Amino acid sequence: MLLDTPICDFGWNAPDFTLKDAHGRAYAMREQIGENGLLIAFLCNHCPYVQAIGHRLAKDAETLKAAGINVLAVMSNDYRDVPIDGPAYMPKFAEKFGWSFPYLVDEDQSVGQTYGAVCTPDFFGFNVQGELQYRGRLDNAGMRDPKGRKRELVEAMQLVALTGQGPRQQIPSMGCSIKWAR
Repeated sequence: MLLDTPICDFGWNAPDFTLKDAHGRAYAMREQIGENGLLIAFLCNHCPYVQAIGHRLAKDAETLKAAGINVLAVMSNDYRDVPIDGPAYMPKFAEKFGWSFPYLVDEDQSVGQTYGAVCTPDFFGFNVQGELQYRGRLDNAGMRDPKGRKRELVEAMQLVALTGQGPRQQIPSMGCSIKWAR
């Protein structure tokens, strides 16, 4: 099911969480906020939207990291229902796209629910105080050829890094619905 993300709730304070990657390494969200902010991306392996942006996201994450903005990816899908999204497949998927950021398993789906994540990809951009400033799409290319794309997420997060606030105009991300446990 194709869904769009809700409008950004500017200033919403990011709830802390600790999740593990597929190798069992734990990451606490609050400890991952960079000197200029944090991007949390809700992703999964099977979604064609995530697959279409995978390489672009890797490049954009490197740009953000250079700007003092860290990136965390969270996989909240019920992988018992969609096995390809499970921890056994996550490292290879991340490697395929060159992701250098932690790709974390939301085993009980509590982080996805707390954040109100609705689809993959779903991007949450926070300032250094952990206040939500971006809830939009990666770029204007979507699933098309990315040549000449407008890097909306990067531009928004660079603004957040400079001013602490995101742009007031944001275009929602679109993707596959998160697969919640029944």
